[in-house]
Amino acid sequence: MNKFKSFFKNLLNDYKILLRNIPSLTITLFILSVVCANLMANKELVSYKYLALDCGFVFSWIMFICMDVICKRWGAKASIKVSILALAVNLLVCASFALLSKAPGMWGEFYTSENPEVNKALNATFGGSWYVVLGSALAFTISSIVNALLNIRIGSSLERKKIKGFGAFAIRSYISTLVAQFVDNFVFATTVSKIFFGWTWTQVFVCSAIGAVCELLCEVLFGGFGYKVVCSWEKDNVGKEYFDYVESKNTDKQN
Repeated sequence: MNKFKSFFKNLLNDYKILLRNIPSLTITLFILSVVCANLMANKELVSYKYLALDCGFVFSWIMFICMDVICKRWGAKASIKVSILALAVNLLVCASFALLSKAPGMWGEFYTSENPEVNKALNATFGGSWYVVLGSALAFTISSIVNALLNIRIGSSLERKKIKGFGAFAIRSYISTLVAQFVDNFVFATTVSKIFFGWTWTQVFVCSAIGAVCELLCEVLFGGFGYKVVCSWEKDNVGKEYFDYVESKNTDKQN
């Protein structure tokens, strides 16, 4: 019991120091992008036999560029911790929406159309389906871990080869994003689209790959901005308290 208490105490302390060191705007954008992507996934953006993009696509690339800049500055563990926090907030929001969708009141749009089906449709949209929320949560959890570990592994390899600057940031970010986005799409398509909507394996693979490429192109478009942000953090020594904390923990373990 004491070991569990010590573990959770250390974990909470890690989170407290980490969240105090990562700029609040970055955390806010990350969590908002996760929540918005989950909500807007209910609406189709493009839908063909082998190409399916929902409106959550507009926000999903923001999640990954946030993970990439956090990973570059604070490491894979920090990126995974922030991802878990974003997932927890998203699940809390989904649970709140589901409960509020059961409230007896009417949506504002009902008074415009006076059609009860509109109220039912909005309740169903915001209330969500358990299998969609579960599939989305599972896909995000796995893909965020894949993204962080692959990003840091590629980054370490590039450092050994003395490849630096924007080129190094682009290589580690774009490769990890492409792979992780494919994993995200594949897990969601397998657990939701194939099981509940009858997709074939061909549709699962092709749509996951095309979706990953489309999301990567969005990150490529804004990758330069992400790199400038990281450079400004490094220049201003943002996160020093967290780095000192991690170093002291490693020193204590060695002793």
